[in-house]
Amino acid sequence: MESSVKPAVIGILALFICVHLAMADVGILPRCSWAGLYNFGDSNSDTGGISAAFTPVSSPYGMTFFKKPAGRLSDGRLVLDFLAEYIGLPYVSAYLDTINTDYRHGANFATGGSTIRRQNETIFKGGISPFSLDIQTVQFTQFKARIIDLWSSGHPAADKSQLQRPGDFSKALFTIDIGQNDLSVGFRTLSKQQLRPVGCLPVSTSNVRNPEPGYLDRYGCIRYQNDMAMEFNRQLKARVIKLRSELTEAAITYVDIYTAKYKLISSTKEYGFYEPLKVCCGHLEKNVRIFCGTTGIMNGTTVHGDACANPPVYVIWDGVHMTEAANRWVANQILNGSLSDPPIPATHACYKHL
Repeated sequence: MESSVKPAVIGILALFICVHLAMADVGILPRCSWAGLYNFGDSNSDTGGISAAFTPVSSPYGMTFFKKPAGRLSDGRLVLDFLAEYIGLPYVSAYLDTINTDYRHGANFATGGSTIRRQNETIFKGGISPFSLDIQTVQFTQFKARIIDLWSSGHPAADKSQLQRPGDFSKALFTIDIGQNDLSVGFRTLSKQQLRPVGCLPVSTSNVRNPEPGYLDRYGCIRYQNDMAMEFNRQLKARVIKLRSELTEAAITYVDIYTAKYKLISSTKEYGFYEPLKVCCGHLEKNVRIFCGTTGIMNGTTVHGDACANPPVYVIWDGVHMTEAANRWVANQILNGSLSDPPIPATHACYKHL
């Protein structure tokens, strides 16, 4: 049997890897030595892109781990950050945040509000980022070309001190985490990303008034929204299976993050968390919508959307995004490969067996 290390692309929602690996062999192989991490996506994996391009994320975001706003829409680290830790890399810097940024170990092209399809409205009107997935891939292509040019045209060493070497692109891990915003604006076309249980987001469930029988599931999630997400995921998995036969040089691995997140929501107290549909930061209740870090009126009184006293016991941070504690729990569920098809851990996704 011949073994070789190949470039890999792993999506946190759907993993795309240019390798073939049998789980039986994982235990006898050393961990992969990743040269970098490149991510594409939306706010679930944005580490500062939308904050650099438009309005900076403000306090209390980042309070738990970074002790200050860090461009992430959570109180701390994201699943992407835990992936970086898991494979032995630094946290990945946002591509759009170019001030004193270190790109030696990759770059993050994700921006909050991004979609798979290109948008026609501005972020100020609809809240949807102009940096859709196709724009992000163009940014990466230009980024890579510029790095190759800098290294090949005799530029001073100082110009390259914060950049990855061209040869390391083939040794990097590429992740894709996007799709949630497409569903919210009515997009249903099949793509290569799995969706979360979007019907369980408090930003949606807090709007429900006198629901008809069956509108909500037993945990208080909006049933039809989760049904759409599951149908999207079902078609995605079918496409992944089809692509495996078409792209013979690639092994495409499907990761069921929906199951991981719904498991946490449906068994919250079993895993040491508070009620799953309560937000830690802000006030999202019937007739009240005061978002995290903003000010609004509640019961005739001006109220600030402050954070709760104990974020680690909450699943949802701000009505849309998860707390660091929940992100860590989900990361532990998916990074070891137990919810992957085939079951390949991220630490061993670089190997190809012939």
